[in-house]
Amino acid sequence: MLTTAGPGRNRPQNAKAASAEATISRAERELYGGRLRHDQSFVRHEGPLTRLSFGHMAAALPRMMAMVLRSGRQTDRRALAGVVLAQLGQGLTAAWGLVAVNAVLTRLFADGPTVDKLRGAVPSLAALAVTAVGTALLSAWSTAMSGRLEPQVERAVSARYYAAVTRVEVEATERPEIQRVLEAGKFGTDSARSMLRLSVGVGNVLIGMAAAAAVLASLHWVLLPMLLAIALPKGWGAVRSARRDYVSRLNWVDHRRAIASLLAYLTRPHAAGEIRVHAAGAKLLSSYEEMSRQTEAEQRRLARAQASTDLVAGAFAGLASLACYGVLWWLLAAGGLPLAVGGTAVIAIRTSTARLTSLVQQVNRLYEELLFLTDTESAIELSAEHAIPSSGTPLPVGVDRVRVEDVSFTYPGADSPALKRVSLSVRRGEVTALVGANGSGKTTLTKLLAGLLLPTEGNIWWEDGNGGRVELREADRDQIFASVGLLAQDFPRWEMTAAANVAIGAGDRVRDMGRVKDAARAANVLTLVENLPHGWNSIVFKGYERGVQLSGGQWQKLGTARSLYRAAPFLLVDEPTSALDPHAEIAAFKGLWSLAEEGHAIVLVTHRLAATANADRIYVLDQGRVAEEGTHDELMARQDGLYQGMFTAQAAQFGLANPSDAPVPTARRSSSPTQEATP
Repeated sequence: MLTTAGPGRNRPQNAKAASAEATISRAERELYGGRLRHDQSFVRHEGPLTRLSFGHMAAALPRMMAMVLRSGRQTDRRALAGVVLAQLGQGLTAAWGLVAVNAVLTRLFADGPTVDKLRGAVPSLAALAVTAVGTALLSAWSTAMSGRLEPQVERAVSARYYAAVTRVEVEATERPEIQRVLEAGKFGTDSARSMLRLSVGVGNVLIGMAAAAAVLASLHWVLLPMLLAIALPKGWGAVRSARRDYVSRLNWVDHRRAIASLLAYLTRPHAAGEIRVHAAGAKLLSSYEEMSRQTEAEQRRLARAQASTDLVAGAFAGLASLACYGVLWWLLAAGGLPLAVGGTAVIAIRTSTARLTSLVQQVNRLYEELLFLTDTESAIELSAEHAIPSSGTPLPVGVDRVRVEDVSFTYPGADSPALKRVSLSVRRGEVTALVGANGSGKTTLTKLLAGLLLPTEGNIWWEDGNGGRVELREADRDQIFASVGLLAQDFPRWEMTAAANVAIGAGDRVRDMGRVKDAARAANVLTLVENLPHGWNSIVFKGYERGVQLSGGQWQKLGTARSLYRAAPFLLVDEPTSALDPHAEIAAFKGLWSLAEEGHAIVLVTHRLAATANADRIYVLDQGRVAEEGTHDELMARQDGLYQGMFTAQAAQFGLANPSDAPVPTARRSSSPTQEATP
């Protein structure tokens, strides 16, 4: 279990581990191998938060407040100034209120007729009423200014974070130590807003307590130590309670995460078959009941421990209060303290101790949010260190070829290169096919061609027909991205409308519905979309109003339409027809050939080798190297060649013992689906 012991307890680490292991249910061991815990920042922060002490909070408070003030100043200075002035004003009204209370009590405890005492207290009562009105007005002003500032701060921090991480080099995101920092940063994007709100509350309490302390010190020097004597046990108890509450939530989250994971499967359509046919549902439900009982036992244990802590903290606070009120009584009895001052002291002490409990709870939350916001700032800084350059050498006008020259690439942490001294050329107006076994380096090569990865060795040149060229590392990468269209095998399926899923292919341009429909028509998906219940405004994801479920093949057509809408001169497609039926597959390939005829460069990654027969140039990759290259006829003429072996194996699945029997055209031509059977 997550320890609930304070920092003073020094059980050996292995004893703690054994205790944690003992509370894991049998179901968790069987299904998850132990606790189901995320590898995220909030797990790393559990230790600091469970060890949090009053001293830690006090030391971190200036840094937390400075961070909030800096964010507010950068976002909306006027709103920040309004919040600060409102809080200072409330502190002054709190102090003035105590002075007015003391004046009222002084009048009421003075000698003389009651009517005269009441009449004399009227001015002080009026001042007290004005103070209350002023406090209400200042509180409303603070609320209005905070409401104006909070969303702006959250937006500013979130925009900085997401703008930074989306410009990180893809190679850097392949490093686990970098990706972990980038992922952790997203948990702090809303912490700036929470910190601002909490800081306002903390500031209000601190200013109110400072005002009370100043008034008490001015009335009698002994009242300030009395306030501290009562406040310290309260603060200690509040810190312990806050820490225990946090640990309780951690234990709850661990169990609830596993339980939620179980229950989620019960309603997911893709698991429906195994839930019913394989009786997986019965297994999940029995595990749910066992894990729930484990959770209930943990909550009972924590509740008992919490009660003990509250009892001890309350006892010390009660003893301190008793001692201080005893001193106060003695001073009053001995005549060393006016009765009115004593009454004011009682009000101030009770108000301040209540504020202290609130202060500790808010600072505890503030400290927690600080850890997450610090993660966001760290992610932004790390993103800047690994950012794609925002400028570079412009590409030549009319680039018509990308030439790869002795390129090698090694992924971070890999023992061997994914690509080894690869050379090839991609020309506009041609179809270039990349084929090979899984893991041969085809997808890595397309990422290099797209500018997403930079070569470890070698060069990638973007060239025009007049001798002008720019190497990838020196080029303006934004221009390269603008020249490339991608259709990956695992392309994003945006939970948006059908129109947005096509138009996002050129997200930096204003949507043109005419071109969206043209692209959909070319991808053979126009009729499907327009026949959806809400047409182009249908959400192509189940679970939403206007939501619809698309099949894998329908999604692939929509992805193709997205690439066509982009209309980039260089189009890189990776297995674009894996989910299509034979007729749709043939139509899709014909669409790619027509794009090449219009002057686009098509880089085709596919295992459907009948399609590659139409390519102008085929590169066969094997273990990161270009093992063979040439046209279909040239490669088929090689005895015992890799391409010839792969094509023969696919043809044999259709009973074509002689590959030459397969109806493979040697040039692009318009054919009916029945003329182009795909082996």
